[in-house]
Amino acid sequence: MVAIAPKIQPASPMAEEMVKPLHLERSDVSEQRITYSDRTWEQFKLLEQGLEGLTGLRLFYFNGKVEILTPGRNHELFTEVIALLIQIFLLARGLEFTPTGSMTREEEGSGSAEPDKSYEFGELKLAIEVIVTSGSINKLDLYKVLGFHEVWFWEDGLLVVYRMRDDAYEKVDRSQIPELVEIQLDVLSRCILIGETSRVRACKEFLAAHPTVST
Repeated sequence: MVAIAPKIQPASPMAEEMVKPLHLERSDVSEQRITYSDRTWEQFKLLEQGLEGLTGLRLFYFNGKVEILTPGRNHELFTEVIALLIQIFLLARGLEFTPTGSMTREEEGSGSAEPDKSYEFGELKLAIEVIVTSGSINKLDLYKVLGFHEVWFWEDGLLVVYRMRDDAYEKVDRSQIPELVEIQLDVLSRCILIGETSRVRACKEFLAAHPTVST
């Protein structure tokens, strides 16, 4: 049986018109993504205000483009599995971190994003994006404007890590954030896939591959 969530109307006619293609009343739909071009920052902020109170939407703005995303089940499942594995790794080592979830990140007039997950390690910021359907906004360019040190992409069963160096992102084979540098990305990718069906097994195998050193 399809679960139906209460339908909340957008608070402005412009917002209502822009989200018409999305099935906002259904809670189990596959991922949906729509993009609008040639929009000003002021128009984006009006849209954001008009959609306030609607749950399950993520908004992005960059270079005049507005992207509205409603994540599907697989998107949310992999997002939470990745977060679970990162956090048990950090907690097992007694490493402090600040989980900032999908908190809106903005650079006034330039860009806005709601990452699938985000973390702060002191001054270093990490954004995680699960890619199920591709959008038209270049997320690396967007996160550069927003000042993220690293961006991790999960797509087609692979985890790809980019780190900022000399004002540009470069692909690396492991995180350069000190708290995460010991993570083996191939093991993490394998455990993320395991986590699709068993979170317990995924955590056990991930921790076994990353033993803590007794003191």
